[in-house]
Amino acid sequence: MSGAVQTGWAPSSDPATPAPARRGRRWLLVATVLWAVLLAGLAWMSVRDDPPTVREQRSVDEAAPVVDRAVGELARAAGAAGLLELGPVRVDAGCRVTPFADGAALRREVGVLAPAGTERSVLTGIADRLPATWRAGVGPGLDGPELRADAGDFVAVEGRPTGDGRLRLTVDTGCRPLGAGYHPKPATGAGPEATALTAALSALDRPTDAAPELVTAPCPDGALARTARSAAGSGPAAPDALAPLAGGTPLLDNPPVYAYRAGDVTVLAELGPDPARVAATVGCPG
Repeated sequence: MSGAVQTGWAPSSDPATPAPARRGRRWLLVATVLWAVLLAGLAWMSVRDDPPTVREQRSVDEAAPVVDRAVGELARAAGAAGLLELGPVRVDAGCRVTPFADGAALRREVGVLAPAGTERSVLTGIADRLPATWRAGVGPGLDGPELRADAGDFVAVEGRPTGDGRLRLTVDTGCRPLGAGYHPKPATGAGPEATALTAALSALDRPTDAAPELVTAPCPDGALARTARSAAGSGPAAPDALAPLAGGTPLLDNPPVYAYRAGDVTVLAELGPDPARVAATVGCPG
């Protein structure tokens, strides 16, 4: 008997090809987990050990000691005879750190004597006496010479003339998270600045019983620069009333601003039509 012979491939008798190996998938999963753990560990070490790389990584309360020390450095650099006052502390809230997060900026000021024509030389002298790490320098600004420096931790220092025989030096954190806020140690005890302030208020026939506002800053040598400030009330007040306390040689007589030295204290009076303001300051040694 004959029959047709079928041509073509003979059916395979081998078992079916196995599914993709699970071993490769397992190793891929293990490698992914190890990589994630490594990245998490590196991130934690960076947060713990590395310095901040942007201002938003430091809150106001973390930057506050830097600001206070910077004010002390400026007070020392200005010299005891050149320092007029430590300005009041300002914390300005309401700025935006990011589109979704509120922030605040801490700002402190230092007033320095600079008679007309000496502004650049006074600023240059201050810049030369600041820490080298601040990279302080003086250059042209919109309204005269300007000092610029970096106190560290993204805290900026600037200085410029005010046009009335003074310079205003500012220390500013810029907008950043508020954190715990700014809570300076309360200044206690009455020093020579309080005595000089009382004498000035008495000479101006102003009340002396109200407690003055006390502002301090740590000097580099551990001492404290101190300003006692008081609103002297409204009504006319003539600088001539302070002339006897100045001994006839005021540091600054540019109405409505008047300043003089009383021993180790500098007294600054602003006697304009607004309520008069008097401040007495003891600077940093050296």
